[in-house]
Amino acid sequence: STGKENKITITNDKSRLSKEEIDKMVRDAETYGEDDKKAKERVEAKNGLESFVYTLRNTLKDQKVAGVLSDEDKATLNGSVEEAIAWLDKNQTAEKDEYDYKKKELEEKCNPIFAKMYQQSGGQGGMPGGMPGGMGGMPGMPGGMG
Repeated sequence: STGKENKITITNDKSRLSKEEIDKMVRDAETYGEDDKKAKERVEAKNGLESFVYTLRNTLKDQKVAGVLSDEDKATLNGSVEEAIAWLDKNQTAEKDEYDYKKKELEEKCNPIFAKMYQQSGGQGGMPGGMPGGMGGMPGMPGGMG
């Protein structure tokens, strides 16, 4: 947000607009403002999920991470990433709640694997390549699991 605020003033010149017409225009502006807010939130949720998915995919390609994960964990994570990408491709017009749910679902699949990897590494210096979305509550890992 830029901190700027736009205000619309509707004036009644030479009685061309009735009070009811002015009131309707104000109500419409408020209604569309709410629609704009919802659209912005939907786009932000979609961008958040896309960012998480593609960061996770890139993290999995990092040899420092790939070398530490078991084949089973790699398969689980890669499958989850591909599933999320396919879902995104088919759901370009999903609602904010759907994007949020999908991101949470993906985090719930991935976070335990990364937590296990972190513990196996002895918790030294954070995770190579970084954890998408972070893993709060664990030293060296910024973000949200905790």
